[in-house]
Amino acid sequence: MPKCEKIFTVGHSNRAVEDFIRILREAGVEAVVDVRRFPRSKFEHFNRENLESILKKNGIDYYYLGEKLGGFRKGGYENYTKTEEFEKGIEELIKIAQEKLTAIMCAEKLFFRCHRRFIAKRLEELGFEVIHL
Repeated sequence: MPKCEKIFTVGHSNRAVEDFIRILREAGVEAVVDVRRFPRSKFEHFNRENLESILKKNGIDYYYLGEKLGGFRKGGYENYTKTEEFEKGIEELIKIAQEKLTAIMCAEKLFFRCHRRFIAKRLEELGFEVIHL
């Protein structure tokens, strides 16, 4: 595990795609890890396929880890963080973050209202500096 790596979290919310890309670029993000359990949005540009294409055109890699790190878990997400499946997702996320400056993305704009806060907590325990965009 790293002694200190930096990782971002970001929520797409109802942002215009241009604003979302600008936020990522200003932070120097090279990869977005989508942790939405269901990678769809009422804002078409944030649907998985569209977002992946938009990010690629802007030189940002896209990864989907919603199956292992997505929210909406039976028994609650905090309990889910104690499972082997969650830890496997964290390990995959770390592999990406060690290669590229990474932002963990979900729909909720405010990280403290989102399951990203639990992912961030675990990453901080492992020595990462977590910055919420």
